[in-house]
Amino acid sequence: MKSVLPLLIFSFNIGLSFGQSYTSFFTGNREDVETKPMGGVCLMGGAAENDSAMVWFLNRASGGDVLVIRASGSNGYNNYMYSNLGVKVNSVESIVFNNRSASFNPYVIDRIKKAEAIWMAGGDQWNYVRYWRNSPVDSLINQLILKKNIVVGGTSAGMAVLGQYYFSAENNTVTTIEALANPYDTKVMVDSTSFFNVPVLKHVITDSHYDERDRRGRHTVFMSRILKDYNDPKVLGIASNESAAVCIEGDGRARVFGTYPDKNTKAYFIMPNCENIDITPEQLSTNKPLIWDKNGKALVVYSVNGTPNGSNYFQMHDKGKSAGGNWNFWSVRNGLVNEVAGMAPNCVLSSFGLEETDMSIVVYPNPSGDTLYLENISSSISSLEIITLHGQRLVPEKIKKERSSYHVEISNLPPGNYSLVLLLTDGKKTIRKFVKQ
Repeated sequence: MKSVLPLLIFSFNIGLSFGQSYTSFFTGNREDVETKPMGGVCLMGGAAENDSAMVWFLNRASGGDVLVIRASGSNGYNNYMYSNLGVKVNSVESIVFNNRSASFNPYVIDRIKKAEAIWMAGGDQWNYVRYWRNSPVDSLINQLILKKNIVVGGTSAGMAVLGQYYFSAENNTVTTIEALANPYDTKVMVDSTSFFNVPVLKHVITDSHYDERDRRGRHTVFMSRILKDYNDPKVLGIASNESAAVCIEGDGRARVFGTYPDKNTKAYFIMPNCENIDITPEQLSTNKPLIWDKNGKALVVYSVNGTPNGSNYFQMHDKGKSAGGNWNFWSVRNGLVNEVAGMAPNCVLSSFGLEETDMSIVVYPNPSGDTLYLENISSSISSLEIITLHGQRLVPEKIKKERSSYHVEISNLPPGNYSLVLLLTDGKKTIRKFVKQ
């Protein structure tokens, strides 16, 4: 790495040809360096930044250039990131977007291309959506995540826009009371239009300022809408209290940073309860309050206290191997979110979208009725599981062998898509998919 020049601070507006579309504040070495960032994403819950999480974020830039993008404010991050936290980086630049045209400015595009870390400040997420979506900003950042392995992060509104799904705030913010009373209120804008593509945040919708602004109810509404409107049973809510942060590494380990027990710096990981055969809400319609109860077990939640070293975590790729948190059940009835102690669900939480193997085994009819027939099996079946689309393990009503075929009674299954997981006596494991009519 090239040596860092003495501290330089620049503040300037763009040229007249772009009509003052952005302002840049620069701190550090003007000569670009190329490092090998370590990737990852950091989701900050708003209010004051958690220093430990920001150190994690800066370290993953590997001494490179940090770019802060925002639509309000000024240079508040520059010295904080460049010198106050004790992590060596080449430069920190804050670019304040005054309007959408800044997203097409050659200077802004160049600064994005040269970044090893990009941080999205708090503000109004609708400004971020309308300024950055379908512009060089989101397309370049997505390329850098994929090809350069940059680390990204954001707080409050910056956190809100990083999931596959996001509350756009196009019609202003919405409170828990408003959302629970009418999940299709015009303020409940749950968007899935392609925006930032952070692989580990696929199926995710985030929320911040969580306990401080009582956002459990509205976040639950967002998730119910994703389940119904976008037919995504894998939806996962990630939420963070103020001054807490969720920092996710490449292996899917989501470390929670905070100052527990001094403050309620907690994060939440929220999923539809896969042990329910029907995971959809009992009532989700316009001008009617949300009912998502399922006998008090509609949602399963892993809550994690954030610590200074991020020792407690949620494992995104194998949720049952999370550590340091507590499992709870959430449900919604009478305009309230209710919580009771729970446990890790007995589901295939790490195997959504099981891929089929050994296509030589014949499974018919498919779609099926009440009986499924299996033929051309190389040895006897030692175990058989049926997995729902959202990961629930089911046991068939009856299995009967007749000569070289098996008859599997599935009259107890509701209509839907399933994976059949066979373990054979010769040690082979076979996965086949079928549809129950």
